[in-house]
Amino acid sequence: MADTQAQGMDFGTEGVDSQTVVRYEWAYSIMDSSRVSTFIISILLIVYGSFRSLNLDQENRQKQEKDGSFSVVNGGENSNQSSEADNVQTIDSCQAMFLPIGASISLLIMFLFFDSLQMVFAVCTAMLATIAFAFLLLPMCQYLLRPCSSGQKKSFGYCGRFTAAEILSFCMSVCIVCTWVLTGHWLLMDALGMGLCVAFIALVRLPSLKVSTLLLLGLLLYDVFWVFFSSFIFSTNVMVKVATRPAENPVGAFAKKFHLTGLMRDAPKLSLPGKLVFPSMHNEGHFSMLGLGDIVMPGLLLCFVMRYDAYKRGQVSTADTGLPPPPQYYHKITYFHCSLIGYFLGLLTATVSSEVFRAAQPALLYLVPFTLLPLLTMAYLKGDLRRMWSEPFLSPAPSKYMDV
Repeated sequence: MADTQAQGMDFGTEGVDSQTVVRYEWAYSIMDSSRVSTFIISILLIVYGSFRSLNLDQENRQKQEKDGSFSVVNGGENSNQSSEADNVQTIDSCQAMFLPIGASISLLIMFLFFDSLQMVFAVCTAMLATIAFAFLLLPMCQYLLRPCSSGQKKSFGYCGRFTAAEILSFCMSVCIVCTWVLTGHWLLMDALGMGLCVAFIALVRLPSLKVSTLLLLGLLLYDVFWVFFSSFIFSTNVMVKVATRPAENPVGAFAKKFHLTGLMRDAPKLSLPGKLVFPSMHNEGHFSMLGLGDIVMPGLLLCFVMRYDAYKRGQVSTADTGLPPPPQYYHKITYFHCSLIGYFLGLLTATVSSEVFRAAQPALLYLVPFTLLPLLTMAYLKGDLRRMWSEPFLSPAPSKYMDV
């Protein structure tokens, strides 16, 4: 869900017709720093999360080869399931169909019982954000500790075994989360939200285009209903109400209960990191808000097509068909590039709609068609639609007869 609020906008209209300014006010708003930040950060998160997913696949494959458990299926690459470790979750068709229903139930619970459960929401969100932000910081910590660390894991009893980089990233994440709890600063909330986006995109997999279509269409209906039609039932926009409602600070509540004074007692309320907020540098009181679901759900589709592009390149490089190579433009225009451009255009359309109608817009209403339809069209034109729809990562069986 994308939402925009603007107050006190002044574009410096000296010498310019006021009617012209009013007519193109939405264009000025789109070029605002908060809008530009929304576009850049959301695209970077999707690209980075997709590359982290590819790196996880490569690391798992190398680990299986080292352990001697890597198996070659049908004389080619192994299937997608055998290359994934236990730390990733694959969504099947049943889960894709019921996920929008579960999301609706969760949203309704947060709307109806937020006052009673806000402490639970704040604590659970802080715990998830700690793990996700540690995952985001892990590559940087690995790079910093590479000269002085062997990469061996140290045992912490029942907690498990961890490398020095994992311990450092977790400690840094705990510090960031504690600072966010004490200050409630929007920049730290955005940082934790970015960690949640990257972790979700990298660790959750869509196995086929069929599952991707079921999931995105279901979430599109979910987003449209709760943004456009929930006000007819609950007399308010449930999606916006939940997204913008701050939660009681656990530290402040603890200090008040035990009659503590000082900084802990004055801890501010927390805006939960279920969204990214980008204030404007030029217009005070103007900010843009983009829900994490509007990044994560299309991001899962783009992660799927990036993995398919990499798999297809590997198949072409290892196969010796003797056929002439396809046209050059087919090599340059990948499924990931097509979907990423579609995501940008969908986000732009959602932004224009929010400015024109001056109301919150269900971003998935624009993002899903702009990412899914070009992908389906390109897959059909390239002849990959049938394969991507059901079993995209299954290598074809070799012919029983050898051509002489």
